[in-house]
Amino acid sequence: SAGTPVVFNENGDAPGRYDIFQYQPTNRSTAEYRVIGSWTNKLHLKVEAMRWKKGDRSLPPSVCSIPCRTGERKKVVKGVPCCWHCERCEGYHYQASEFTCELCPYEMRPDVNRTGCVPIPIIKLEWHSPWAVFPVFISMLGIIATSFVIVTFVRHNDTPIVRASGREMSYVLLTGIFLCYAITFLMIATPDVGVCSLRRIFLGLGMCFSYAALLTKTNRIHRIFEQGKKSVTAPRLISPASQLAITFSLISVQLLGVFVWFAVDPPHTMVDYGEQRTQDPLSARGVLKCDISDLSLICSLGYSILLMVTCTVYAIKTRGVPETFNEAKPIGFTMYTTCIIWLAFIPIFFGTSQSAERPVCLSVSGMLYMPKVYIILFHPEQNVPKRKRSFKAIVTAATMTGKLGQKGGDRPNGEVKTELCESMETNSE
Repeated sequence: SAGTPVVFNENGDAPGRYDIFQYQPTNRSTAEYRVIGSWTNKLHLKVEAMRWKKGDRSLPPSVCSIPCRTGERKKVVKGVPCCWHCERCEGYHYQASEFTCELCPYEMRPDVNRTGCVPIPIIKLEWHSPWAVFPVFISMLGIIATSFVIVTFVRHNDTPIVRASGREMSYVLLTGIFLCYAITFLMIATPDVGVCSLRRIFLGLGMCFSYAALLTKTNRIHRIFEQGKKSVTAPRLISPASQLAITFSLISVQLLGVFVWFAVDPPHTMVDYGEQRTQDPLSARGVLKCDISDLSLICSLGYSILLMVTCTVYAIKTRGVPETFNEAKPIGFTMYTTCIIWLAFIPIFFGTSQSAERPVCLSVSGMLYMPKVYIILFHPEQNVPKRKRSFKAIVTAATMTGKLGQKGGDRPNGEVKTELCESMETNSE
């Protein structure tokens, strides 16, 4: 009746005839089904009538899982071997195969595509870095100031102020201060075996020079006034030669320790990948540095700390000696401020690996030598020789002046100090 032939397939079923609908949005708030094709023995599909998400007419992929992008691994869905989830290789991992991510070696990081590993860039402290410019500036000022003091002392080497300061010990102390400033340039220089060797030698040597000289001076002052209370004879080992021998004996302990350090652990460089190992591998950097452990550093600086503490003890013992007769009080103030600096420096140093030679030397040089240079250059009338007295007379005068609270205004500043120094030189000779 329809005018079409009646046919059956091999199963005895009539062929199907179907209309194909797609659920599409309309201009109204609701959606409806629309015919986009039919099936009569074969598919008749109107592709241009089809609609997808947001009006997109492109055909969506009809797959269980889309291919993973570069740097992503396939995580297979359990029970469905043809389906997977794509997971990106995170952190320091790279795509080792289609299904696995592996961790790069410690000194390497994944490349941009995360398909392999590349070496982590190695950096060092550059001279133009702000972390280097400021210390170099301070060190240059310190070197210039120290050199100025040395030149001033050399030009006025035989004047009473310089002699009263202990010329030999002053030059040793100024050498230590100079080394403390100069070590800054070694700390910034590109690490190699030579630079690392010099760092080990001079890192604690400058402070050892300074503290050994100060300790010898305070010990000498203490022994002089203690002996003066008991006897008219001067104590032993107070001559300039003896003072130098004691000082260099103390310094030799530091050098011996450094040479033992060289023998046990020869100097070499290393690259620290942990200091700047950030969560983002692209920002990771390796830092080229000398291989100096915290324990070795503590041992190297520990001796200088021991000298500093001992010197502070003697500075406390001699704090009652009148200021106009010796350097005990200036040294005492220097050691007190130095102790405070060290208390602040120790946690900062081992937390940030910064050096503390500069503030220590600023404290030493400022409190000990600026007043002397001021007298030498601007008040030469006070820098004149005075008559010499015996050891007992000078110490007795110093003690009595301190007890009576006299200001010493009837004589130029430094007169009795000069007499004391010259008396010691005469007695030692």
